[in-house]
Amino acid sequence: MVTSPQSTYLSPEDYLKQEEKSQVKHEYINGKVYPMAGATDTHVTIALNVASELKFHLRGSSCRVYLSDMKLKIQSLNRFYYPDILVTCNPNDRDTSLYKQFPCLIIEVLSDSTEAFDRGDKFIDYQTIETLKEYLLISTKQKRIDYFQRTSEGNWLLKFYRSDDESLTLQTINSKISVSTIYEDVNFS
Repeated sequence: MVTSPQSTYLSPEDYLKQEEKSQVKHEYINGKVYPMAGATDTHVTIALNVASELKFHLRGSSCRVYLSDMKLKIQSLNRFYYPDILVTCNPNDRDTSLYKQFPCLIIEVLSDSTEAFDRGDKFIDYQTIETLKEYLLISTKQKRIDYFQRTSEGNWLLKFYRSDDESLTLQTINSKISVSTIYEDVNFS
């Protein structure tokens, strides 16, 4: 997310109408819109690697995988975000074509301009989503995945993955994905 918002207030309805016609994606926070920056080759490669694995695993199930063009609505906070990847298994998300509200898994691929926000305020906002059980932050600078899992008590447990021979298990969708698969075709310079 870029830090300079549009200065006039937009209702959520006006934001959705404007966003349908916009050439640039914007995130929405309390009536203000924030233009989003473009992505690097590394960022796009990682997102595609993960989304491809998830799509293959979930084929034939009631769960859906969405890439960065699908908005996530957080009704209670008056927010719309564009996660890099979100997975929803909730049938209520089939009723909305412009956004989803009930993800079980969100993945953000980090960049210099978004890392602090993805780790901070955005994660705090995501934690208000009751259906969200897992949150991944994937580095584009080095092999490092921060895996957050919501416990039954509502706390968030953090695990780190750094080695090619490690695999992480995504509990909500019963899937395993290796660090080497996530970083396939990535060249750190």
